[in-house]
Amino acid sequence: MALKNSARLLRNCNTKLNFQVKAALSSEPLFPGAKTTWTETLEFTQTSKPIPVYRVMDRRGNIIRESEDPNLPDGTILKMYKDMTLLSIMDKILYESQRQGRISFYMTNYGEEAAHIGSAAALTNDDVVYGQYREAGVLMWRGFTLECYGNNDDKGKGRQMPVHYGNKELNFVTISSPLTTQLPQAVGAAYALKGKNRIVICYFGDGAASEGDAHAAFNFAATLECPVILFCRNNGYAISTPVEEQYRGDGIAARGPAFGIHTLRVDGNDTFAVYNATKMAKELALKENKPVLIEAMTYRVGDHSTSDDSSAYRSPEEVQSWATNDYPTNKLRYYMEKKGLWDENKEKELLDQARKNVLKAFNAGEKKLKPQWTEMFEDVYKFMPKHIRSQMEEMKAHVEKYKEQYPTNKFTS
Repeated sequence: MALKNSARLLRNCNTKLNFQVKAALSSEPLFPGAKTTWTETLEFTQTSKPIPVYRVMDRRGNIIRESEDPNLPDGTILKMYKDMTLLSIMDKILYESQRQGRISFYMTNYGEEAAHIGSAAALTNDDVVYGQYREAGVLMWRGFTLECYGNNDDKGKGRQMPVHYGNKELNFVTISSPLTTQLPQAVGAAYALKGKNRIVICYFGDGAASEGDAHAAFNFAATLECPVILFCRNNGYAISTPVEEQYRGDGIAARGPAFGIHTLRVDGNDTFAVYNATKMAKELALKENKPVLIEAMTYRVGDHSTSDDSSAYRSPEEVQSWATNDYPTNKLRYYMEKKGLWDENKEKELLDQARKNVLKAFNAGEKKLKPQWTEMFEDVYKFMPKHIRSQMEEMKAHVEKYKEQYPTNKFTS
């Protein structure tokens, strides 16, 4: 024991001596808290220049620098455009369905289609997705069927809010309503996947980035060196709160370097820019087991949800400008037309067919029976507790007594 203590004491003395020698020879400060330099000028640190936004195409779909064109196969480009168009049509039909009282709630994706499809195309279905609630395009790219009705085919058994999707086979973790909870969960999942040639991507908005969970996730991702892409859709508004009321720094991207995270800022309305950025982020995450923060600068053209009226906090002129000048599908269509991949006839055919497909899927889904209402009491515990069973039996008695008031014929038995 005395020998071990002597050896430990000797090592500590050597470490202290080496540090003292290094400190004496160094012209830079050696504080353990930061790697930095000295200054004899006392002044406030000002905000640095804004991080630039990476783009590949201009507004008219022209490739600005040929070396940045991902040169994707024609089939991939066509799928990108068709999925983006289908997403837009699905949004329109489901928004109208909510207004007709056929569904309770909906959130459109207008204006953010490129952020969905561009990022999804750069990943594989083995990569795990944690969504916020406006990533329907990611699921669509992976082959998720058109659905938004809680019928007996719904794997969520009708217990989720509309648009809170999830699919185990497609590695898309079920969305939960509380804001930002998915960020630390995604980092934990990425930590578990280290060394397994898979990454996690976590989508969130600029408003979610103001929650404490976001900062905790950033720090854990960096210090634990997790292969995760933290993908921020900065669309300018957190429901009705504009970004100028949310932060004073340079958006969300500026937080990446502060936490020691590799960071990219891209034009979220440029499908190819998002694709390139996500592909590069995945390569780094896999190679180095490190997180990457992507801030996709975009604009939410639609209301936040069917519970929102965005005209109360922004002008119709602002919305129309973004819907006209920088709309993602417009850019991609211009590019395709220049390559001879698209024309007006193909556009009309796509719109007609997509609308028929969406209506067919939702009309069929609407007619199916709903899950048995007792499902609301089940699957929470492995063994149902007495108080939950008591509640279920009380509800059964109530429904039986007033069955003429309940449409039990629309539920599975």
